[in-house]
Amino acid sequence: MKAFFARDVLLPHGWSRDVRIAVDDRGDFVEVRENASAEGAERLAGPVLPGMANLHSHAFQRAMAGLTEVRGSLHDDFWSWRELMYRFVERLTPAQAQAIAAYLYVEMLKHGYTAVAEFHYVHNDIGGKPYAESAEMLLQHLTAAHDTGIAITLLPSLYAWSNFGEKPLAPRQKRFMSDCAAVLAMARAARRAAEGQPDVHVGVAPHSLRAVDPGALKALVDGIRALDRDAPIHIHAAEQTKEVEDSVAWSRRRPVEWLLEHLPVDARWCVVHATQVNADEIAGLARSGAVVGLCPATEGNLGDGIFPLTEYREAGGRYGIGGDSHVSRDPAEELRLMEYVQRLRHRRRNVVVTPACPAVGTTLWAEAAAGGAQALGRRMGAIAAAARADLVVLDAEAPDLAGRSGDAIANALVFSGARDLVRDVMVGGKWVVHESRHAREKEAADAFKKAVVELLA
Repeated sequence: MKAFFARDVLLPHGWSRDVRIAVDDRGDFVEVRENASAEGAERLAGPVLPGMANLHSHAFQRAMAGLTEVRGSLHDDFWSWRELMYRFVERLTPAQAQAIAAYLYVEMLKHGYTAVAEFHYVHNDIGGKPYAESAEMLLQHLTAAHDTGIAITLLPSLYAWSNFGEKPLAPRQKRFMSDCAAVLAMARAARRAAEGQPDVHVGVAPHSLRAVDPGALKALVDGIRALDRDAPIHIHAAEQTKEVEDSVAWSRRRPVEWLLEHLPVDARWCVVHATQVNADEIAGLARSGAVVGLCPATEGNLGDGIFPLTEYREAGGRYGIGGDSHVSRDPAEELRLMEYVQRLRHRRRNVVVTPACPAVGTTLWAEAAAGGAQALGRRMGAIAAAARADLVVLDAEAPDLAGRSGDAIANALVFSGARDLVRDVMVGGKWVVHESRHAREKEAADAFKKAVVELLA
């Protein structure tokens, strides 16, 4: 048993003073006591928040950041960006995938993410053939997570078709090709590799309605439920207007509408993006108990659109944040962008609040941490007994935190624009970032640079 003490801590009911936190040898919180004494406890170096989940990651795309910001066609959008991504991924090796993921995970940890959901679809070798171990590329991310100390939920993705109506995959999609049996085999392989590791979870990710057919989708859902009835299921949906138009042409239903009508969407599901939804779909998603996975930096970078967050929250919907293409690796930045686009929609300020908490920073961090925990199927997102011991300790000496307490701390984290506020990070009871440094950051950076140079050669 280890005991820690902090003056300011964000608890489930809000900020509290003089909090004693006990962590057991399994890496769980066993006691959280307010108005406590610091006697016999390790004093933490600043304000404390629960760790944040990054609920949507395509790790390899981290190496593309900044490479696609030149207009390549008269109408440059998600679909033209996707063609550039296909060219980039054609050369990616397992060793490069691991190097990119490890560096990315270090960056995430240093900014306050303590867990990640890896939505993985680059399954096959450069020639488009399955590896001898079908989960070869997926397991590179498990190794990267183990080496860096981040908790991970592995989501092998089913990617069978290029568009609605079972259109064959294009040549550039050959590395993504998979069927239900292959994806479930990858999930089983990941479960074996992660046996006994409490900070590793495994689910599945039908890539999108355009990339799967109804029969395979049902088989995948049934198959993962047979392996683990609580396993997370993540899917891209309604990210682009063209996707919605194609879905209507195929089924007379919009993507989210189709999902809600045909599948048992519930609290184990995460619907990613959903930037093109109507009022009925908003209400249906909220009723389902699913989490909507929002990736504000990537959605802005790709010109996807803006999710109607205010209406969804009013309906009782839950959400979390993801890095997706990783043009940002900072949860505070994602949350700030999320709030700002809602301000632009409504032309007013301080939108994401509750009657009990008028502070936007506190509300955003607490709600996104809780939704992300649900999406990852992990006991995190709150500093409370029985949860995994994930802590983000801010630097009390940082100028942007001077004289701050309570809600003003979270507001400074999210809205000051400072990038150096996170000091120490704990994942599952283990410190992985200390004094703003990760033990493997130089090694990871060197390997990342080598991988990028090879890919760009």
